[in-house]
Amino acid sequence: MDSFFFWLSKTGWALASPGGLLVLAVVSIWLLLKMRALVAARLLALLLALSLTVIALFPVGEWLLYPLETRFAHNPDLPHAVDGIIVLGGSIDSFKSASWNQVEIRSTAEREFNFLMLARRYPRAKLIFTGGSGSLVSQDYKEAEWAKKLFAQQGMDINNVIFEGHARNTYENALHTKQLVQPSPGENWLLITTAFHMPRSVGVFCKAGFPVIAYPVDHWTLPNNLLRIEWNFTAHFYDFNIALQEWVGLFVYRLTGKTTDLLPSGC
Repeated sequence: MDSFFFWLSKTGWALASPGGLLVLAVVSIWLLLKMRALVAARLLALLLALSLTVIALFPVGEWLLYPLETRFAHNPDLPHAVDGIIVLGGSIDSFKSASWNQVEIRSTAEREFNFLMLARRYPRAKLIFTGGSGSLVSQDYKEAEWAKKLFAQQGMDINNVIFEGHARNTYENALHTKQLVQPSPGENWLLITTAFHMPRSVGVFCKAGFPVIAYPVDHWTLPNNLLRIEWNFTAHFYDFNIALQEWVGLFVYRLTGKTTDLLPSGC
C-alpha cells in the first residue's frame, strides 16, 4: 500500500503541478484552435495570460509558504537535555553525486549545517539521518550513503550517526526512524527540516507516535517584504510550484490519515 501511495503521488503531481498544467493549457489552446473553437481558445489563453502575469509580478509562492514557515518558531528555545536529533533528507542530489563522484548539495543545505551544529551542542544525543531515494525510476542512489561522505568530510564521527536509507517520502521517514530508534516516552527529540515542510513532517511523526520538537531551517520567504511587486517570472514560478506541492501534500496526507491535522502544530 505504501508503494502504491508513493507511485500515485509522484505520477499525479507530474500532471497536476503548475509546470504540467502550463503544458496542458498550451496544448489545449492549440487543439481548440485546430478545432476552430475560437471562443474557448481565447478564454483559455486569456486565463493563462492573466495567471502568468500575476505570478510574474507578485511573490504568490511566498504568500502560500509564509503561513507554513511561521507555524513553528524559528530559533526555538531548546531543552537542556536532548535525547536525539533527526534530520530529514532532501538536500543531497544522490544521482548527480554518483555521476560526479562528489557530494552535490541542493539549496536546502541548511538542514545538514544545522544538524552538524546541534550535534556539537548536544554531544550525547543520538543522531539520525533519514533519506533514501524519491525517484520513481531508480532506487539505487540512496541519499544516506552520500550523507555519510558529507558528514565525514566535515569532521563528524559517522560511527555515532544512524543512517536510514530506505525512506522514499516524509511518511516513510517517520515510520522507519521510529522503528530504528524506538523512542521512549518523555524523551526530547529534535526534528530538522525546511521550515515550510515542518508542519507536514511534525504531523507525520506525531501520527506515528513519535513526538518531536520542531527546529525549522531553510526559510524561503521575506516576511517584511511580502507585498512587493517585481518582475521575476522564473523565481516566482519556481516558488509557486514548491508552495503548491507542499499544500497539496498537506491535503493528501491528511486525507489518507498520515497526519494528525491539516496544519499540525505539535503532538
